[in-house]
Amino acid sequence: MSAKGFDKNSIIGLVLIGAIMLVFSYMTKPSEEEIEAQKQQEAKQEQIDTPQEAKVSATEVDTATPLAVAVDSSALQSQDSLKNLEATVKFGAFANSLNGEKRSYTLENEKIKVTLSNKGGRVATVQLKEFQTYDSLPLYLFHEDSSRFNIELTANDGFGGTKVINTENLFFETENSDFTVEGDQSKSFSLKLYYGSKDKYLEYKYTLKGNSYLVDYEVNSVGFNDVISNGFPYYVNWDMYTPDQEKTIPNQQQKSTIYFKYNTGDVDYIWETKYEKKSMEANVNWIMFKQQYFNASLIAKEQPFDSDSDIETIELAKDQTPNYVQGMKANLTIPYEGKQNETFAMQYYFGPNRSQNLEDVGVNLEETLDYGWGIFGWVNTILIRPVFDFLNGFNLSIGIIILLLTLIIKSILFPITWKTYLSSAKMKVLKPEIEALKEKNGNDKMKQQQATMALYRQTGVNPLAGCIPMLIQMPILFALFRFFPATFDLRQKSFLWAEDLSTYDSIYDLGFNIPMYGDHISLFTLMMAISMIFYTKANSQMTSGMGGDAGSAMASQMKMMTYLMPIMMLFFFNSYAAGLSLYYLVANVITIFQQYAIRTWIVDEDKLKAKIQSNKTKKKKKSGFAAKLEKRMKDAQAMQDQRKKK
Repeated sequence: MSAKGFDKNSIIGLVLIGAIMLVFSYMTKPSEEEIEAQKQQEAKQEQIDTPQEAKVSATEVDTATPLAVAVDSSALQSQDSLKNLEATVKFGAFANSLNGEKRSYTLENEKIKVTLSNKGGRVATVQLKEFQTYDSLPLYLFHEDSSRFNIELTANDGFGGTKVINTENLFFETENSDFTVEGDQSKSFSLKLYYGSKDKYLEYKYTLKGNSYLVDYEVNSVGFNDVISNGFPYYVNWDMYTPDQEKTIPNQQQKSTIYFKYNTGDVDYIWETKYEKKSMEANVNWIMFKQQYFNASLIAKEQPFDSDSDIETIELAKDQTPNYVQGMKANLTIPYEGKQNETFAMQYYFGPNRSQNLEDVGVNLEETLDYGWGIFGWVNTILIRPVFDFLNGFNLSIGIIILLLTLIIKSILFPITWKTYLSSAKMKVLKPEIEALKEKNGNDKMKQQQATMALYRQTGVNPLAGCIPMLIQMPILFALFRFFPATFDLRQKSFLWAEDLSTYDSIYDLGFNIPMYGDHISLFTLMMAISMIFYTKANSQMTSGMGGDAGSAMASQMKMMTYLMPIMMLFFFNSYAAGLSLYYLVANVITIFQQYAIRTWIVDEDKLKAKIQSNKTKKKKKSGFAAKLEKRMKDAQAMQDQRKKK
């Protein structure tokens, strides 16, 4: 072939090849007789083959024949053997507990109903029988499908290594049945996870007493000295998403978190508004999953959980169900010494965050009640709570108890109120003289201050006397602000139009949300704001008598507070506990009445004025503080005079 295409010799060769193929095909073509004979032969062969094919098809369709059963059974046995082998490799002698029928068992007393599951041997649900949710439904601390309890075992694999076994995947066995106990009765329920034979097992033993929120829980290992690898403890994984139980989820989120107590005696927690993971710094006595008014706690009875533990609070994703508040997780370490038989004793508390119930447990669970820090917590512990508990012992309405508590507190603070008013009355009597001194000294502020201080000293008036009593009662006011939201006894207790004093009282739903205010109108908060207007006006009448620049400044501030404070309180308290708004409402009304009574029947301004004037004639010894203050003012005046001369 040339570069340009086929040459002459190539063309001749192709023609000759084509001619040869035509001649060959003609010569090998069968005759008419041969074609007919071939057709007859194929027809006979088809008649012979058809019955055999039908038999084969029938055999394939009829799977009930002994041959088919044998084939299928063999295949299934092979698959089962493969699965069993895989399970044995993964779980060892625990593999026998992989399969089972899931069952539930109930342990019940007058207060709680505990449901156990044989899968994992865990507490699946806990119902508090005395209480209901805000929607009047049975109250559960947690549900099986939104909680987890697992003990992670590090077992020998038989080849010098280890394998991790999670009890939540295995079925426990029991010979016990459901039970109910009452009064002084006590009964136990045992669930066992066997390791091959009956003399090697892990036992979960639950004991419930009558009329109690406590469930004793023991982890017993029998014959496990050659099952668990040396040096490896038991790791407990306890998780739950806390269910919605109250009126609003945001209020519950502000009070829900994890508390724990170190073996050293310190109680600590994760801040309620934070979502974080925290490692333990020492051995731990107990862990509490605290909700707004209830909690589930796991307590180590005889020896603590190891410090190799951690806790975590988890924020719910936006697309998660609105039926839950937040997630809580604890990874605890149970020490294991490698003995043939060992027991780790624990105790569950499933109950309310009520001070008396928590104190009865005897492990300082009551320290989780948030009564405020520092002096505010002391005031609640020493004064407010004892008085409240005393009144509550008479089985009165909680609304009436709040009224009586307010009356008692305001009676205790009455001397302070009287002292404050008396100081203001004295300042009012001196106002004309202070104004005269102001005119006499003109714009000389230093001389004005010196003359005013001299007048106070002559008349025996202390300008700070009205401020000190106010500072004394401030801790009580702030303590009450923390007391009411933390007090369980307000939960679902009604008063007047408020159906639940532990949350806001809504008399009208707006249908839309106002930023920082809400989507409703709270009547107790509205009435409290109105009472505050009258209260600040009454105070402004007292401060109007104060003389000098301090008096005018105070009067100006009080005038601003007359309008600003009620608005601020209206926004701040609208979504807060109605019990707290009720307290402040009653407190304002009582204070207004006390001021009126003092002004009308106790303090006589004419007599007070005469007494102040008589004090001017008395020779008074200067206090050390007054002498120093006067000396400094004179020195400052001298320096000012020197500057003017220059």
